[in-house]
Amino acid sequence: MSVNVVRDVDRFVKVERVLLSVSDKSGLDVFVPGLVEVNPAIHFYSTGGTFSALQKVLGEKAKAHLTQVSDYTGQPETQGGLVKTLDFKIYLGLLTEKYNDAHQADLTRTSAVAIDMVVVNLYPFKETVAKAGVTVEEARSNIDIGGPCMVRASAKNYLRVASVTDPADYPRILDALAKNGGKLDIAFRFALARKAFAHTAAYDSAIAKFLADSPDAAMEKCYTFRD
Repeated sequence: MSVNVVRDVDRFVKVERVLLSVSDKSGLDVFVPGLVEVNPAIHFYSTGGTFSALQKVLGEKAKAHLTQVSDYTGQPETQGGLVKTLDFKIYLGLLTEKYNDAHQADLTRTSAVAIDMVVVNLYPFKETVAKAGVTVEEARSNIDIGGPCMVRASAKNYLRVASVTDPADYPRILDALAKNGGKLDIAFRFALARKAFAHTAAYDSAIAKFLADSPDAAMEKCYTFRD
């Protein structure tokens, strides 16, 4: 298998396009307007409940600054939000490298855009399974798929993308952007990548532990078998 070994990168990347999909919506009322203040041309892409929250936060500015992911990809969300962001255009935007001509050609071919920041935190799996009487099926339905994929893709491409997983980081991100003309430097992006992979590792560990601790009988009693 061939891999891209990258040499040429930008130390500072201007944050112009942001993908948001968060379970914990705290701080968005300050963070999102702060991003607009730093870069008045910034654009947000979002899904589901986060999209609705951003409409409220942005108010009249939503028309100019906010696009629903389904409108961008041309694919409607699957019932129950099962599939929202797992789309080729999304991952081109997350993983493409600026100085790779083939990647840039792919963006042009698909009318995709490069995404500079991903703001994602995951379904509260640990909190769900901590509830008394939670079933294996309830736990299964709360396993986030698209969120970890976006976190991992954006963190892998810290060369160009900021992967934001913790609302506590919003103030220092805004501060760094304000100091650097709307740009984040690679050291900051690398620090966010470290935190992002720790976040997904802890998330997967919680799922693995719950499944390991759940006997087959507890799983089987959740279902009516039709074969």
